[in-house]
Amino acid sequence: MKTIVLSTLAALVMLGCKNNAKQTEEKTSMATNKETTSLEWETLFDGTSFDNWKVYNGGEVVEPWSIEEGAMVFNPPTERPEGATYNLISKNKYTNFVLSMEWRIAEGGNSGIFWGIHESKDFFAPYQTGPEIQVLDNERHPDSKNGLNRHAGALYDMVEPSEDVTKPVGEWNSCTIKIDHVNNIGEVTLNGTVIVSFAVDGSAWDDMVANSKFATWEDFGAYPDGHIGVQDHGDGVAYRNIKIAKL
Repeated sequence: MKTIVLSTLAALVMLGCKNNAKQTEEKTSMATNKETTSLEWETLFDGTSFDNWKVYNGGEVVEPWSIEEGAMVFNPPTERPEGATYNLISKNKYTNFVLSMEWRIAEGGNSGIFWGIHESKDFFAPYQTGPEIQVLDNERHPDSKNGLNRHAGALYDMVEPSEDVTKPVGEWNSCTIKIDHVNNIGEVTLNGTVIVSFAVDGSAWDDMVANSKFATWEDFGAYPDGHIGVQDHGDGVAYRNIKIAKL
């Protein structure tokens, strides 16, 4: 009888912990939803034009980017001129903001969403200055085997997602990225769940960078006022319903 009672109590405690965790997650998600609905949004991509975008260190958006069914779509070129990259950045810069979009990755694909990008001929790609939120096929892309901080939704090579809430390849994922230098908080919400939180300044940020592949990159994360970007990683990817609100 004593064993049965103890087992029952243990089960109740475990159930209580799970319920508390679920309630905390739901409250966090509700708070995030409440915040985002009260913001004043600026459309970055409305599904009809690339007016708010340009090629990094280049001009207007060109193929292999195109607009298909209301989405900006990257179809990998069969032939690529030597040294050519097609990373896109916003024409405007942003410091404190909430960025909202949907993304869809091709099978085995890899891409990323950047902020704090500094455009200069001194750099050949956005990732040299801009931190990245990973866009990935977790099941098939080999980078996912290099650690959870390489999975979709991760602050790339620094903070892993708390759980995998990605939808199957071919389906759209809803993503919200909050960058707030005033309150020193960064946050990633994927498909309604807050999966990543991190400091964006100070010693906590410096420690994360020091323990990542970017440790010796002097200009990485050094530009709080920078461009938003989406990555040409050589794989098929699509983005849509892109909007941003200043905090």
